[in-house]
Amino acid sequence: MPSIEKRGEGYRLVVEAGYDSKGKRLKRYKTIRINQKMTPKKLKDHLQKELLSFQGEIENGTYIAPSRLTFEIFAVNEWSPKYAEKRFSPLTFHTYNYHLQKSIYPAFGHRYLHEIKTMHIVSFLNDLEKKGTLSGGTLLYIYKVLKSVFNKALDWKLIPFNPMLGVDRPKADRKKMKFYDEEDAQAVIAALDLEPTKWRLNFLGAMLGGFRRGELIALEWPEINFELNTIQVIKSISLTKDGVAQEKRPKTEMSEREVDMPDWYMEELRRFYDEWNVEKELLGSEWQGGEHQYVFHNGTGKPYYHNTPSMTWRRFIKRHKLPEVRLHDLRHTAATLLIESETDLKTVQERLGHTKYSTTADLYAHVTKKMKKTVSDRLEKFRPHSVPIK
Repeated sequence: MPSIEKRGEGYRLVVEAGYDSKGKRLKRYKTIRINQKMTPKKLKDHLQKELLSFQGEIENGTYIAPSRLTFEIFAVNEWSPKYAEKRFSPLTFHTYNYHLQKSIYPAFGHRYLHEIKTMHIVSFLNDLEKKGTLSGGTLLYIYKVLKSVFNKALDWKLIPFNPMLGVDRPKADRKKMKFYDEEDAQAVIAALDLEPTKWRLNFLGAMLGGFRRGELIALEWPEINFELNTIQVIKSISLTKDGVAQEKRPKTEMSEREVDMPDWYMEELRRFYDEWNVEKELLGSEWQGGEHQYVFHNGTGKPYYHNTPSMTWRRFIKRHKLPEVRLHDLRHTAATLLIESETDLKTVQERLGHTKYSTTADLYAHVTKKMKKTVSDRLEKFRPHSVPIK
């Protein structure tokens, strides 16, 4: 028989839930706290309504007993090893953990999962925004971490509802995309002639092949086909932890791809391969690459620290007084040069490894608009009265 018991400042709902294997009667309990003043009649009606709802959950099997896991214990012992480490790239996982330690655990780490409500999260994000010390991108990252943790808690039936529902997604600061046009790209290529071969080929690979930084760091010679002039992307290194490169499959399934490269680039790469083998022979016992054959290694056979190419790129453009763009923006340059050469967006999507066509279309809308204008300009020759009458 369902019942309501007074317990301190609150009330306990009691509902029978059948019998266990030994014939012992099972009971389920739910604590109700009243945070506002009510007349005796309203209080009675409210508690009866809660009791009926609780009984319905028990009878139809949708009731989830409150978890005694705190947010931090769940994130550290369950979400992290059983989901996040397997699902995210090492760099993303590292960044998520940073935001958990820095911002989220101090606010929610001690709370039980089922006690965290939507308004708690709304207030938390609102307070962070008001402080004005975090960028929109950082707030978005914190939102994504919270959403990921609570999504898994719900999937694993540790909470009855997701408190992230109703929480508005923060807007990241929209940064203007930077890239090199054809004239700037030619200047970069000329300047690269003065650089060490490995960095010349690395940066050209990013600018012409659209490869990500981590994809080039992880690239090995068996993934290069000199007969077909292709480079295969099957792994990436996005983080170096305690001196060890964290090698993983690329960002998405579509990121695993085979990219056609120009003949002249592949010819230079082949010559570099010969130099690479000589260098390995000279290293002898000092070779530290083991069985790996990283194309762009640190001089001992080991892959570069994940941020070394970015640092080297910044020094390069500063030294040659070139327009300032990030190393990652060379991917945007690759796409822009292709589109301006009238390459269709589907081909660009596949070359860059974007999962969705819409991602490519949205990113390079500025280029396609320019191309549309070029096409319309070509039709100017058909302006009335400009076509000679025979």
